[in-house]
Amino acid sequence: MRKLTYFIACSIDGFIGGPDGDASFMVSFVDEEFMEFLKAEYPETLPTHGRRPLGIDDLPNKRFDTIIQGRASYDLALKEGITSPYAHLREYVASRTLTESPDPNVEIISTDLVGRVRELKAEDSAFGIYLCGGAAVAGELVDEVDELVIKTYPVIMGTGMPMFASGFQVSEFVPESVRTFGNGVVVRTYRRKH
Repeated sequence: MRKLTYFIACSIDGFIGGPDGDASFMVSFVDEEFMEFLKAEYPETLPTHGRRPLGIDDLPNKRFDTIIQGRASYDLALKEGITSPYAHLREYVASRTLTESPDPNVEIISTDLVGRVRELKAEDSAFGIYLCGGAAVAGELVDEVDELVIKTYPVIMGTGMPMFASGFQVSEFVPESVRTFGNGVVVRTYRRKH
């Protein structure tokens, strides 16, 4: 069974973006030390259009071969004219409003997201599935998330888009690792408690 990993950036108080979802201010925390960590440990989480200018387009995938993201996350790429932001992965976009994919590499999941994710998790692969966001998709898939990798940036937002837009429920996870960077970023990894 493949793991679904929610690999997400957030504020200290648990928001992944402002009320409108904007998280562009978080980019300033991706300094040289943190970028080296991402390149070494999670290279496939860097978008294709960002990998090429950095000269790391040839880095092999280490953990994931598939990505799932929500429509709002995907729209950020579409606004830049990029129809396949993670061309080095199998791309899925969860959307009830996007009826046709603008790119042959991107499959739209418009119904039964949980069922489709369960099918993907049942595939035979050495690689896991990267849940990129956003809050609504993560909320819908909260029971399917096997691992959390939370990149906490040293800011407090007060309000904004939560990590999971879902109803109240308690899901327990077990801490696996913590890494702190010189710029104040903390990366915590948790696995679901069974």
